Amino acid sequence: MTFNEGADLDTSQVTGGGGGVRGGAVIGGGAGTIILLILGLIFGGDLTGGSSSPFDTSQIQPGGETTTTDFSHCKTGADANRDVTCRIIGTVNSVQDYWTDALPADVQRQYQQAKTVIYSGSTQSACGVASNATGPFYCPADQRIYIDASFFDELTSRFGADDGALAQEYVIAHEYGHHVENLLGFLTKGQDGRTGPLSGGVRIELMADCMAGVWAHHASTTEDADGDTLLKPLTDADIQSALSAASAVGDDRIQQSTTGQVNRESWTHGSSESRQRWFLAGYEGGTVKQCDTFSTDDL
Repeated sequence: MTFNEGADLDTSQVTGGGGGVRGGAVIGGGAGTIILLILGLIFGGDLTGGSSSPFDTSQIQPGGETTTTDFSHCKTGADANRDVTCRIIGTVNSVQDYWTDALPADVQRQYQQAKTVIYSGSTQSACGVASNATGPFYCPADQRIYIDASFFDELTSRFGADDGALAQEYVIAHEYGHHVENLLGFLTKGQDGRTGPLSGGVRIELMADCMAGVWAHHASTTEDADGDTLLKPLTDADIQSALSAASAVGDDRIQQSTTGQVNRESWTHGSSESRQRWFLAGYEGGTVKQCDTFSTDDL
């Protein structure tokens, strides 16, 4: 998905540093966290360092240095087209522009903006330490999204997603889907400690995939406060790019590649097929009302 070159980026919606007290639950941990959970559930033990919830990383100790990111080079859509950090910023801008108008229109709830923390190496969140081992995640305790931009290289080289822009933008939109879930009161339904293809945690992840699809449906027509659009219309290649990312982080695919076996009862995020299906449900339906994964067992 291509940004309009003259569109302005708003760097006030992101920050380069973490902070906050430790504790709470990580929601939507990236592929690194999924792998740790899968290995722990198959072979025994909680390899994420958590204590109560399978999403809890509050006991992980810092590793590496926190680097404050310079965003001064991210000014326009042209910068977002050529630089991954600027692309994250542009996507954050577009996603939040969308939900600011859509949430009250769809479900009569006000949207509250959430900052994204872009870091390198590791940084502290209110849910524990964020690192490139955990991948992108949403922390409800401080209502922030955490991402190390190097994750996108891993998503392609290690997990097989393509390197298209919408594959990367889907990841950001998914994490903001968790923020919307938090605002709507859904997140607590996914923190019952259970796993499996019909568990609350899987339903939460698939709902966020659907919300990412909803944003993608409207991305090229979403306007900022000045009435400008950030993104050009999607192509078929863009959609395939997003689907490749959704497939790459399916529990079954990661289990097969890391352990050589698939254990459905240990799933925490959903199968590749389900993740693609719910992204498409949001993209084709175009409204958050399409995303109620708790009202069906046909996931």
